[in-house]
Amino acid sequence: KKERKKWRLIRQMIAYHRLGTTNPQTWKQMESLVREGRVVELRRRLCSRMTFGTAGLRAEMGAGFACINDLTVIQSTQGMYKYLAKYVPDLKTRGLVVGFDTRAQTSSGCTSERLARLTAAVMFCKDVPVYLFSTYVPTPFVPYAVMKYGAAAGVMITASHNRKEDNGYKVYWHNGAQISSPHDKEILRCIEESSEPWPESWNEDLVESSLLRRDPLEDVSRWYMEELNTICFHRELNAMSPLKFVHSSFHGVGHNYVQRAFQQFGFPPPIPVPEQKDPDPDFSTVRCPNPEEGESVLELSLRLAEREEARIVVATDPDADRLAVAEQNDNCGWKVFTGNELAALLGWWMLFNWKEAHPDPADTERVYMLATTVSSKILKAFACIEGFHFEETLPGFKWIGNRIHELKKTGKEVIFSFEESIGFLCGNMVLDKDGVSTAAVVAEMAAYLHTKNLSLKQQLINIYEIYGYHISRTCYVICNDPPTIHKIFSRLRNFGGPSVYPESCGDYCITHIRDVTTGYDSSQPDKKCVLPLSRNSQMVTFTFQNGIVATLRTSGTEPKIKCYTEFCAAPGERDISSLEEDLRKVTAALVEEFLEPDKNNLLRRSV
Repeated sequence: KKERKKWRLIRQMIAYHRLGTTNPQTWKQMESLVREGRVVELRRRLCSRMTFGTAGLRAEMGAGFACINDLTVIQSTQGMYKYLAKYVPDLKTRGLVVGFDTRAQTSSGCTSERLARLTAAVMFCKDVPVYLFSTYVPTPFVPYAVMKYGAAAGVMITASHNRKEDNGYKVYWHNGAQISSPHDKEILRCIEESSEPWPESWNEDLVESSLLRRDPLEDVSRWYMEELNTICFHRELNAMSPLKFVHSSFHGVGHNYVQRAFQQFGFPPPIPVPEQKDPDPDFSTVRCPNPEEGESVLELSLRLAEREEARIVVATDPDADRLAVAEQNDNCGWKVFTGNELAALLGWWMLFNWKEAHPDPADTERVYMLATTVSSKILKAFACIEGFHFEETLPGFKWIGNRIHELKKTGKEVIFSFEESIGFLCGNMVLDKDGVSTAAVVAEMAAYLHTKNLSLKQQLINIYEIYGYHISRTCYVICNDPPTIHKIFSRLRNFGGPSVYPESCGDYCITHIRDVTTGYDSSQPDKKCVLPLSRNSQMVTFTFQNGIVATLRTSGTEPKIKCYTEFCAAPGERDISSLEEDLRKVTAALVEEFLEPDKNNLLRRSV
């Protein structure tokens, strides 16, 4: 068995050397691993391939079939071409949109821009036109451009808020939403059938010489900024607002675009955090480039806001599709809003302005809001009282984007969508989360509330008073060992014996269990999930007798098991301290009893 493993590894090394020798830096990485005798690492890199997760292909940059590098991006794009050529007859008329962020890694020679150019080169050598952005752009610009140009598909080279070592290959279908099944599986199959790079696929110079290259930057930037007017409701009030705002782009792409978005809304440009304004692939001023981590990574923004007497901080993640928001609490610290809290505010704001423009209650019948199933149920509470429609999707904005597309085809209007991991979409001009437009919307909402002598925090309390308090907690553990993750969830599914899920957690009784990985739902008469199956990821939801809903799921982009818990109180219930205490106890029990961090060597984190 050891001999077979050894020879398989040798065959994979030979294959990689044969296919990937045009980038000497990645081959040097491989040679170094061989010299150091790192067989386990070689096997990890060479004996497996990336698969499509909730955000496309995402992995560390470096040598090997399991990593993001020149070769695997070329293979992926060749597979994309093969699939598109089969299912999009007018591919050579419609073309492909390609964008990129600012990630780079010296040791492997990988940069997002180079990988985007190689993506374009593959298409050029098959006579497919490419709308290749000439500089870095926010991720939402790619799906926006796909819809505006009627392109066959789009590719964004980004790893969003992941650690600096990672990069990714995010694919959008011609409807402007991220690809979902069956497209993802079929493209993977085509990639496996197209592993031999075509001779011209390596020719990055085609980007300069091809007559099929078009630069969409100027047009898309202008169209996008103009279309922001559809979600700007109080431009004159904005222009007179005394509020000041600070913006951090977290060393990514967001600075120029958020500046322009604020101006489009009638505001002066927000004050930038100088140390984080310009692209830096090392993310040198933050321990991790994810603004969702809260006050610890927003330190520079908050201190600048205090000096400038700015009350609101907005922070976009490195590819500007997510947004964090903090508000100063009357000179006594900062309130950093969770994704669920921001969604309550933004959902209220979008509905408030919709109703102002549509006084006929009958119009509400065609209004929808969407959220992923692990997110707060606050929009559901809105819908129950206000009469519009609310729907849940599986985690990941690809499900939201595709559902918006389906609803728009039937004349429905989705006015707000979100996922709890600070991903928001106000309106539906893009079919993906969008930190740039949301930053401007938050500023307008704050400016309006300021005229009513209300802060964001005070309005959030008002919302809870009307629709019921929704108290949520999110935490996660880090696990870099996939077999351990499998073992944890297998134990949950056989907790009390074969196929017997747990009946309690700590002192709390579990009344219903939903497992979208297997398709089981104890609350349904036929015991089958209403949500689609998600076999490629782990997700189990527990409903407790006291009303708490908790979900354990694996991340689609990072080596994490996430834990989401929420207590949804009825309108008028105000004993918040006891709700919070029950939620804290259930959350702690879920992590300790079901994940067993000490036994499984998991690293705990809270959000």
